[in-house]
Amino acid sequence: MTARAIFWFRRDLRLNDNPALAAAMSSAKEIVPVFILDQKLIGQSGSKRLAYLGQSLRALDESLENKLHVMIGTPEKVLQELMSRYGATTVHISEEFEPYGKARDLRVEASGIPLIRTGSPYAVSPGRVKKPSDGTPYRVYTPFYKAWVIHGWRPPALTPMIRSVEPAAGDRNFPDWPVPDGVSISEAGEQAALTRWKWFKENALDQYDEQRNNAGIDGTSKLSAHLKWGEIHPRTLLAELNKTNGAEVFRKEIAWREFYADILFHNPHTENDYYAEKFKDMRYDKPAKTFEAFKTGTTGYPFVDAAIRQLLQEGWMHNRTRMVVASFLVKDLHLEWQYGADFFMEHLVDFDVASNAHGWQWTAGCGTDASPYYRIFNPIEQGKRFDPNGDYIRKYIPELRHLDAPDIHEPWTVLDGYLHDYPERIVDHATERLESLARLAEIKVATE
Repeated sequence: MTARAIFWFRRDLRLNDNPALAAAMSSAKEIVPVFILDQKLIGQSGSKRLAYLGQSLRALDESLENKLHVMIGTPEKVLQELMSRYGATTVHISEEFEPYGKARDLRVEASGIPLIRTGSPYAVSPGRVKKPSDGTPYRVYTPFYKAWVIHGWRPPALTPMIRSVEPAAGDRNFPDWPVPDGVSISEAGEQAALTRWKWFKENALDQYDEQRNNAGIDGTSKLSAHLKWGEIHPRTLLAELNKTNGAEVFRKEIAWREFYADILFHNPHTENDYYAEKFKDMRYDKPAKTFEAFKTGTTGYPFVDAAIRQLLQEGWMHNRTRMVVASFLVKDLHLEWQYGADFFMEHLVDFDVASNAHGWQWTAGCGTDASPYYRIFNPIEQGKRFDPNGDYIRKYIPELRHLDAPDIHEPWTVLDGYLHDYPERIVDHATERLESLARLAEIKVATE
């Protein structure tokens, strides 16, 4: 056992069920806990996500008895300085698999810093679930899910007794990232994650299969930001799931996150490029006034606009409406999916590169689904089905609060629908649906 080891926090801002942290504590008498402010990632993060991260770091620091080192600089320089100062010979990390994190860690190792990898942000690390027939990765979700369940995962790691060194005055560089005006983000930190998980288990898990698509109620786990920052591990959730239909569907949602991580691991170019390459040749429009209306929640389609305004106000969007919004951008406005993915990256507190890129591509029709492009979400009917009383729309669109369902889904059909200056529709869905299918037919002919 060495005197000191460094533990480099990244996407694992927690003490419980953290195998890398446990490995660090078992190897040394005390650890140097550090979070490095990565300027490249900070530059790609919107104000909402940065505000959340700042709060999460404060929560982690409190759990470490105010001994978290928050350092500014390149990982190589920061880690080398800490190793020299504390006489540490190893740096413990949770392994990362997305393109940027993987390349960063290889660069750190190339500088001569030994990284000890234990665990990852996933129940089953990307690359481990393969077809038994030929050892190749899965390209379709359902067989991946079945193999993922068979592969299984370890039980949650035990929480070690943490002994940390006392940071120097210059090691406490906590960022000042305020929550933007008019924005209300969810509470950050490990304790907040555990509290929300407990509430979800007791109040919504058993009905999750039936209620998760209803945008107007609190029927989802809302753990995505906690999972993104590693404030809770998916293993913790899986270990406590029962065999109800609700729990089974929730287990499948966790597997979707891991499937997309696996897809990106094997296809790193798909972070911002097409999974199905033929869709590069489709005719797309250039962003114009319609895209500006999309980004401000003023398209004239209430269910779409409510979703965008939720994103702008909370840094989060209901999963059902994420699909509706993505379909509207690609198939009603005929824009490439990357514009929407970048917009989400700017505003989502729970932004995950794999889930974002492949969630958008799945809906856009160029992702992992077998024949998805024909699936064009009707923004009116989706609202009627998944917000039947109009509660979701009413919450985020004050211009329509005077309307009851079903009028609130189609304000253009009633005399007072535009009483409070709600915008008129920027496109006609029926027309654009046909146009979208016509553009698909063009690339089908070209590739046959």
